[in-house]
Amino acid sequence: MPKEVKDYLRLLDKPLDESEAPEARNSALGEDALWHVLYSLGQDNTHLTERKCYWGLVLAVRDRMLEKWSEVQRRYYKNDDKRLYYLSLEFLPGKFLRGNLLALGLENEAHEFLRERGFSLDEIIAKECEPGLGNGGLGRLASCYMDSMATYGLPAYGYGIRYSYGLFRQEIRNGQQVEQPDNWLHEGTHWLIPRPYKLYPVRFYGTVYEWLDDNGILRHDWRGGDLVMAMANDVLVPGYRNGHVNSVRLWEARPHKEFVLSSFNAGDYIGSVQEKISDENISMVLYPSDDAPEGKTLRLKQQYFFVAATMHDMVRRFKKLNKPWDQLPEKNVVQLNETHPSIAIPELMRILLDEELLSWEEAWYICQKLFAYTNHTVLPEALETWTVELMEQLLPRHMQIIYEINRRFLEDVRLHFRDEPDLPSRVSLITAGPEPRVRMSHLAIVGSFSVNGVSALHTQILRDRVFHDFIRIFPDRFNNKTNGVTPRRWLRQCNVPLSWLLSEHLGCGWVTDLNQLEKLRELVDVEEFRHDWEQCRLTNKKRLADYIEKMNGITVNPHSIFDVQVKRFHEYKRQLLNILHIISLYNNIRKKPEVKMQPCTFIFGGKAAPSYRMAKDIIYLINCVARRVNSDPHTRNFLKVIFLANYNVSLAQLLVPATDVSEQISTAGYEASGTGNMKFALNGALTLGTRDGSNIEIAERVGDGNIYLFGLCEQEVIDLRRRGYDPWDIYKNDSELREVLDMINSDQFTPGDPTAFSSIFNSLLSGGDPFMILADYRAYVEAHKRIAHEYVDRELWIKKSIMNTAGMGFFSSDRAIKEYSEGIWDIAPDV
Repeated sequence: MPKEVKDYLRLLDKPLDESEAPEARNSALGEDALWHVLYSLGQDNTHLTERKCYWGLVLAVRDRMLEKWSEVQRRYYKNDDKRLYYLSLEFLPGKFLRGNLLALGLENEAHEFLRERGFSLDEIIAKECEPGLGNGGLGRLASCYMDSMATYGLPAYGYGIRYSYGLFRQEIRNGQQVEQPDNWLHEGTHWLIPRPYKLYPVRFYGTVYEWLDDNGILRHDWRGGDLVMAMANDVLVPGYRNGHVNSVRLWEARPHKEFVLSSFNAGDYIGSVQEKISDENISMVLYPSDDAPEGKTLRLKQQYFFVAATMHDMVRRFKKLNKPWDQLPEKNVVQLNETHPSIAIPELMRILLDEELLSWEEAWYICQKLFAYTNHTVLPEALETWTVELMEQLLPRHMQIIYEINRRFLEDVRLHFRDEPDLPSRVSLITAGPEPRVRMSHLAIVGSFSVNGVSALHTQILRDRVFHDFIRIFPDRFNNKTNGVTPRRWLRQCNVPLSWLLSEHLGCGWVTDLNQLEKLRELVDVEEFRHDWEQCRLTNKKRLADYIEKMNGITVNPHSIFDVQVKRFHEYKRQLLNILHIISLYNNIRKKPEVKMQPCTFIFGGKAAPSYRMAKDIIYLINCVARRVNSDPHTRNFLKVIFLANYNVSLAQLLVPATDVSEQISTAGYEASGTGNMKFALNGALTLGTRDGSNIEIAERVGDGNIYLFGLCEQEVIDLRRRGYDPWDIYKNDSELREVLDMINSDQFTPGDPTAFSSIFNSLLSGGDPFMILADYRAYVEAHKRIAHEYVDRELWIKKSIMNTAGMGFFSSDRAIKEYSEGIWDIAPDV
């Protein structure tokens, strides 16, 4: 075993500092784990296995979190705290055990317990299934924010859905993505605490009846239809070493009726449980395909299901306080994480109007003071709309409320903008035309007191382009809150060697105050520190190289440039630009073998939506190129291409610390923020990126000389389109690129099948290159040449790496949450 890897394993068992010692060394974590193996699991605790140790530790850690959680909940009521409800259709927490041990100060005690029994913590954690509760950046951000809320001590709850299956488990067969069920709950999980007594009925379809109350006011009663029960499952979220534990409540769909006995007795076994199966489908799969009408209906059901249960939960807690309804927004705030939960606005209106019998004016005042909305993208698929026809069928009362919200809103717009007759149609919650649709982002804006973007550029695009009309109507409603990542998981947990080095020189305070990384600027010229920094990085690269050899059967050089692009596959994220450049490098090496290049390992990872044909074709192209490049004796010593299947949080924690170059190359104006760029830069990777999302802000913080920005900016993309962009001109005038494209449009990478990538070729040329891949190609190539040149100068590169980490304090999720709590939520820590 290499010395650096041995050093890494030694560091795993070494506390960073005495301040990180367990909260209570006499807490006997191991004894409690053994007790649970016998009495909770019902298994022999004298002959331990890895799985027994894992589940025993889980239950022992959960006990400690439950004690703290219970204390915190009592304190919320005692202090009459204002509470946050954070609604997100997805969370992506990653594995729980190590992070919870770390937060509670029990990591060393767990190491000792396992070591005495011949196990390592890494072996035990390998037994934990990755929670399938999210897809990508949106869910991971939500989990980072929940970590920071707990660490900051905020009275906060997360709310989402307990999916039985995640998005899907990705396999690569013959170079192509194959989707397999992600049954992450196949063994159950004790991290989820089911609350079978927390059941709320959620109604779909049905009929709305009208009636007059004693004051002659028209009232509505929604009855009939289908009822589904929402059952709560809580996941505990501990703050870092502060004794504060919050929770994420995930709703599970349960049938209103288990089965129809009469059908069963009549021999109709399938029919007897049909309703049960249909109801449970609601929380079965994350993002069911919406290609068919049934899929669209299921998606809308999912969104309403979880917000309806959440609003009932909030109202239940509020009623316990015995306060008047106008105090609801004084004691609560609801953050809508993207447009998915925006149906919560008419749902709360329905509760206040139909169940609590408030007037429209009272109910609307409460809603507009209660809700805040975060927009995460400018892409059409995220600016969600639903057909009026579907809404009227599935949620008839809510559609009535939306009509009335829209009528009153447009009446006010016409009153204040008399000279702009077209404005009402542009801002209407409902589109015109043969198939009218409800614009959910418009509903979220009109029904909220705050609307925020997630990077400076993104917020400016919202102001200038996407929601320009709303800015004029609600000039004080829009603001920016740049995203952040938690340093606990994305440095302290995933990069133990670097964390040890940082704490040795800075102390341990950086774990909760990332601005302390600024002190690294004073160490950048210290030769011994630079040497240690490089050794930390090499240790992480060797770990990743071992993983690649194990999973892909390919040996990579840990001294080569590790160039990494891992993220959801989408054309605007431009994995295609990356692979075009790799093909170009491959051609150059073969043509000029005498010219030695810096060895480079290009690593890809990410999933394509099952119905996204172009994204899946790009995955196939990457794997076909990889097969050719990695087997070619002329190039394999200088160039390797790796696709790591089933990218998830655990894989990200392995990749992020080992990356030299972080590819953040989206078409300018398309990425709202990005948080992958933050994770990589925090761990010392250098960003190769466009002037998009938070890349711009990262450049401002780390310094222009320590980041590689290239290509068109957002305004230049717009201007080029307006002038008339013709990708054929680039094809004709760039011989190197033309050769690459011609290879794709032949059977060079798919012998015997010359049309395998015709869709890609046609999209780039005949399709007009909508994401400006060819327009940015030459600038991208030149940026790579600069990287290869500077990487050889190890002293220069390590200094740049250190400066990246030093400049990343601003991008902590702790900072972001503090800005939300002070600038939007108006809630204070309760610690």
